[in-house]
Amino acid sequence: MKNLHAAVIVTLICGTAISTHAQMLNKLKQKVSQKTEQKANEILNGKNKKPGDTGNSGTNGAGGTNTNSGSPSNTSGGGLISTPPDVNQNLTDAEAAYKNGSFGESRYAIQQAMLGVELEIGNRILKSLPASISGLNTVAESDQVTSTGWGWAGLTIQRVYRNDADKQLTVTIANNAMWMSAVNAYLASGGYAQQSNGQQNWKQIKVKGNRAIIEYSESSGYKISVPIGQSSLIVYEGINFASEPEITKAAEAVNIDAIKKELGEQ
Repeated sequence: MKNLHAAVIVTLICGTAISTHAQMLNKLKQKVSQKTEQKANEILNGKNKKPGDTGNSGTNGAGGTNTNSGSPSNTSGGGLISTPPDVNQNLTDAEAAYKNGSFGESRYAIQQAMLGVELEIGNRILKSLPASISGLNTVAESDQVTSTGWGWAGLTIQRVYRNDADKQLTVTIANNAMWMSAVNAYLASGGYAQQSNGQQNWKQIKVKGNRAIIEYSESSGYKISVPIGQSSLIVYEGINFASEPEITKAAEAVNIDAIKKELGEQ
């Protein structure tokens, strides 16, 4: 029995010692962690720099000095110049390359000429859009005409209208297969979608005689999609418009028939 009591006492003592030792280790770890974090912050804040230091330096893979941390930030430069392909020059280059038997170069020049024509058409459409719609003025810096390739591939024309408050209308004319596929599926269904709360969130309408889909989301507002031909469509996205009639009236401010004609969709 004495031996049993002794064993219990030893076990308790050892357990207490181990627990105390573990607590000391944890405190030590915390102190080390705090010191390490404090040192890192000092280095990051520049408190550890010596006079004359311009930043942390190291050695790059080629044996040189890595001075990235001391590099200046770019504060000047006008960006890239917008230079659509020169149609006439590319046609001249295509003819010359063809005569020399450089058919690959000739084909490339013709593609660039076609892309130049498409971008010119896109800019003409952009300029034809109203300067203001429903009291919203053009945000000139947001105007854009882009294309991911010749042959109307990915051609996008966009203008944003906004007032001083929080109301905005975005008009996008695009050649986009995914959008067209979704809109055509809606139109082919001949019905409408209804949420579980009974509120309708999309349906078919007409905009200036053109079949269209109107959608509504509490988070993003109204969206009207109008197919114009085989591959192009006009999308109106209205934020903080009060009602369906209001956004529809805004959509009717755009001359859809003129856009169709410009794109050759009529």
